[in-house]
Amino acid sequence: MAEVTAADVARMIDVPPDTLRRWVRSGVVPQKGGKWSPAAIAQARIVARLRERGHTMPQIRAAVESGRLAYGYLEQLFPDGRGPHSLDDAAERTRLEPALIERIWGSLGFPGDGGFTDADLDLLEYAGTVLHAGFPLVAFLQLTRVYGQAIAQIADAEVKLFHLYVHEPLMRDGVPGLTMAEEMEGLASDVLPLAAPVMDGLHRRLLRHFVEQDVVGHMEAEADFDLGRLRVAIAFADLAGYTRLTEQAGEEQALDVVERFVAGVEATLPDDARVVKTIGDEVMIVGSDAAALADWAVGYQRLAATARPRPRIGLHAGAALYRDGDYYGRAVNLASRVAARAAGGEVLVTRPIVDAAGPHLSFDQIGEVVMKGFSEPTELLVARQAGEWDDG
Repeated sequence: MAEVTAADVARMIDVPPDTLRRWVRSGVVPQKGGKWSPAAIAQARIVARLRERGHTMPQIRAAVESGRLAYGYLEQLFPDGRGPHSLDDAAERTRLEPALIERIWGSLGFPGDGGFTDADLDLLEYAGTVLHAGFPLVAFLQLTRVYGQAIAQIADAEVKLFHLYVHEPLMRDGVPGLTMAEEMEGLASDVLPLAAPVMDGLHRRLLRHFVEQDVVGHMEAEADFDLGRLRVAIAFADLAGYTRLTEQAGEEQALDVVERFVAGVEATLPDDARVVKTIGDEVMIVGSDAAALADWAVGYQRLAATARPRPRIGLHAGAALYRDGDYYGRAVNLASRVAARAAGGEVLVTRPIVDAAGPHLSFDQIGEVVMKGFSEPTELLVARQAGEWDDG
């Protein structure tokens, strides 16, 4: 492979050769033996980008000396690929209308103001194959949004965790920037190829699980059919007094409590239920079996009887609108309001949950309550194990 020269690098990053040489002389672009290694080229690209954004050379030099820029060297592991290709190129390759390509690209979370790389066209061609096979467009766009959001969260976590547990420890140890970059590049090169098979295996494992649950759910569901809506049981659970805990114990300890709470919920849920999302200390759970979810809620409160702060749980069952991997509508809003009315250690439910529950649970009626955002009152009841008395 021919040796890369300073002129070559200057063309790559679009700066004058004299500017690049000045950066090398000043040490903001470190080299080993005067050679343009991939790490040194990546460093030059980072410096050029920072200069475009208005950062001064002293600021950049301080960042280089502390090792803060070494993480950017990993960009070379993700080449942009050839291109750019136009929207018309993409349409010709995929046999999809340009407007539809823009919708798909936007649903994946990408801006539509740039060209497409070769890899982008491959991705769009896969999408076209799915649609040409007959998969409904309305479902496909929802699925691509879920894919985009989930993979974005994964990639964001990978970057942040690598930074926190690999990059920052090397910075604290005072490892030189170029050495640090090479060490991180070596680790990332070993780990990155494992991401795809891990996620593929996990996807297949979970897909099999949810197919099984969906088959059972179809057998037990009511006969009515409403496109886009599912009849589900919904639970919201959070920690009573969490804000006070944060103020008293500090954010890190409070976060540890929340993580243990969420892990405990996930580990004890019935097979048909899953955590849809978490917002702070609140967990939203959806399942197809209202009786099983009620059993879980009562059982979980018994397990958490000595926990502080104590959980509170609200349950409701009804038809929810399913969109982009999430659930919406009146039933969801009502379940959330029910949970907000519960006290610590309580399981508060609505009449549809009572009607579905088994005889081993008992329910104490609170009365009819008008919830915020609802015009009609809702009957609320406290669920507990039959024969169990509230010990406060």
